[in-house]
Amino acid sequence: MAKCSALLFFVVFFQFLLISSETEFEKIQTFIVGVQNDLKPSAFSDAEQWYKSTLRSLSSYPQSSQTEKTQEFLHVYRTVFHGFSVKLTPEQAQELKNRREILAVLPDRLRQLHITRSPRFLGLSSINPSELLTESDSGSNVVIGIFDTGIWPERRSFHDEGLGPIPATWKGECIEGDNFTKANCNKKIIGARYFTAGYEAHTGGIKDTEDIKSARDREGHGTHTTSTAAGRAVSNASLFGYAHGVAVGVAPKARIAVYKICWKHGCMDSDILAAFDKAVEDGVNIISISVGGGAEPYNVDPISIGSFGAMEKGILVSASAGNEGPSKMTVTNVAPWITTVGASTIDRKFPADLVLEDGRVINGASVYSGHSLSEKTYFPIIYAGKASSNSSSGGRRAGSFMAATCMANSLDKELVRGKIVVCDRGGTTRVSKGEVVMKAGGVAVVVANVAPIGEGLVADSHLIPGLAITESAGHTVRDYINSNPNPRAKIIFRGTVIGVKPAPVVASFSSRGPNIDSVYVLKPDVIAPGVNILATWPDGLSPTELAIDMRRTEFNMASGTSMSCPHVSGVAALLKGAHQDWSPAMVRSALMTTAYTQDLDGNPLLDERSYNLATIYDMGAGHVNPEKAVDPGLVYDLTANDYVNFLCASNFTSRDVRQIARRPVSCGKKQSEPGNFNYPAISVAFEASEPLDSIVVSRTVTHVSDNAATYDVSVTNPKGVIVTVTPSKMDFKMKGEKQSYMVKIAAEKLSVSPGNSVAEVGKIIWSDERHQVVSPVVVVWRQGY
Repeated sequence: MAKCSALLFFVVFFQFLLISSETEFEKIQTFIVGVQNDLKPSAFSDAEQWYKSTLRSLSSYPQSSQTEKTQEFLHVYRTVFHGFSVKLTPEQAQELKNRREILAVLPDRLRQLHITRSPRFLGLSSINPSELLTESDSGSNVVIGIFDTGIWPERRSFHDEGLGPIPATWKGECIEGDNFTKANCNKKIIGARYFTAGYEAHTGGIKDTEDIKSARDREGHGTHTTSTAAGRAVSNASLFGYAHGVAVGVAPKARIAVYKICWKHGCMDSDILAAFDKAVEDGVNIISISVGGGAEPYNVDPISIGSFGAMEKGILVSASAGNEGPSKMTVTNVAPWITTVGASTIDRKFPADLVLEDGRVINGASVYSGHSLSEKTYFPIIYAGKASSNSSSGGRRAGSFMAATCMANSLDKELVRGKIVVCDRGGTTRVSKGEVVMKAGGVAVVVANVAPIGEGLVADSHLIPGLAITESAGHTVRDYINSNPNPRAKIIFRGTVIGVKPAPVVASFSSRGPNIDSVYVLKPDVIAPGVNILATWPDGLSPTELAIDMRRTEFNMASGTSMSCPHVSGVAALLKGAHQDWSPAMVRSALMTTAYTQDLDGNPLLDERSYNLATIYDMGAGHVNPEKAVDPGLVYDLTANDYVNFLCASNFTSRDVRQIARRPVSCGKKQSEPGNFNYPAISVAFEASEPLDSIVVSRTVTHVSDNAATYDVSVTNPKGVIVTVTPSKMDFKMKGEKQSYMVKIAAEKLSVSPGNSVAEVGKIIWSDERHQVVSPVVVVWRQGY
């Protein structure tokens, strides 16, 4: 029983996106310390000397061999954050927190990664270059900083043939390390850094058997996301024949700067913040980060803090929304200055069928490429939950769960030998279930979705014949097995199918809103392709990442908002290349106001979980449309001061805001309403228990087209709401001209049960003869406890 309980704890532990860094065997842990640098005494020549003196002055700072190490800074932050990270005892951290010059002492935490045809699906073809690719020269003067697990630089996707000189604004370096030299950089990979101090402090060091201490990728994730955003075109790409074609990134000429922040067991906040500091100093234009944890207040979230400093320097930060869907209020990376990206499907699938002996066909998905079972022979099929081994005993329920999810050593070999085994999804990785079945003597694996995953399918390259089936199909198969004394089935693999409908749909795993931190900021902002994405993969790493898997491939399939984020990073690079004077807010505005909410057949976008209509909290403003975004007509701009004013209006204290903005801020009693924040989407909230009145908000748009234009407004009212826009017409005479309008939102009274809320959605569209500038309008009725 103890063995089983320990294993269950291990599995649950590693499912968390945020893990505390305090250990049982020592009190010392890592903290990120924010400092008010303007309070530095003149006696110190630089901030770092002052920081050291501050640490030594702590009364709780004993002079012992153990704590002498705590004087060594892990990182000193100078650009996006002022302060340092260091190892301290909780008592030392508390004493430091009480000092006047210290703004914040934040525990360092471990985060996790949010783990072709998609550019063409976005309308970006290298064969017939689009207007956006032409105008931006495929992003050739734009630098994308990829925060991830590193890169495998020798892959063909990263060659520099035909690229011009490195942009003159670039100040970064190619840092050498294990199996990585300056020769691994070129005019494509123009910078490479790696950050280990926080991770090594947390784990005790980097093991050679697990990681490579350099910018070289050993996990695959970073190479995949980098080539998705900016890989060069490679012909005859495929995963063992699946998805065959030309593999190319969204911005194929964009320059790549690699910032390796993630290692075998995750990514430490202190290292992430150090990467932001260096990337801004180096001169990147876009930062792509497919990493996250649970949403937390902006002033204590290092990704939020680092992103604010990047935004101030004109750098757009694109971040993954998370893979905790379809549950509501799970979206992460929600700071209003971050472009938050959810995931969608494309019009390509990899069908595989489980054919029951009674003739029913269960549709699934797979990219299995080995020897197939005979399509003429039916094999016995068993549900893993009914095949528990004695070795997994630890209580009946625990043993049944472990067997049902096909965890290691959980299956009875006598019961599964020679059979197709149905495993429930969860508990362990999908591909490892096939390994467990294979070791137990099974001939094939079926991975069935369970609640709340629903009908979304991800194709895997299983070790043995295997496929994924939906939640409803799982019920059908289990019922068939339970009701039949001799259940039998066969599996048929059908290769690659293009032109699948409906497409796109919102991926079932994509994290959903509403934004837990602010009702006034719609998150995610947009969705982009993130399901079954083919991209470059490192040498020496199998497609399943299982030690037993000896297969090797230049390209691999992966799914997650980790894959959708670099799509938007690449699109942002193209937009920045075409419009070098655009701010990060203008780029995001163009993405949001031109996004579409209908599929390729003109029907409303659906949610893959149930194939019901997707909501505003599933897809944000909609699916990115790069060709429309390059010429949006009007944009909603924001400055650093606008964000500061929004934070003050959202009841952040002056001290809270300073933790983010690194400068003195006075949040006075008189603040504008947070609903006036110049976001492309309009979100307001009514308290259902109070007498309802109208809410009036304002927006300011900037004309970014070359010619004069007249825009007229049209409104689709949310249910139970009347929206009035004044003025109803705007005339623009020149590029860069700004005009403002007012939106009056009058809502009917609505009964809402305590602790709940109801949201209705409409939209405002400003149109001229060429453009449609769409802003969602979200009205929320909420009732406190």
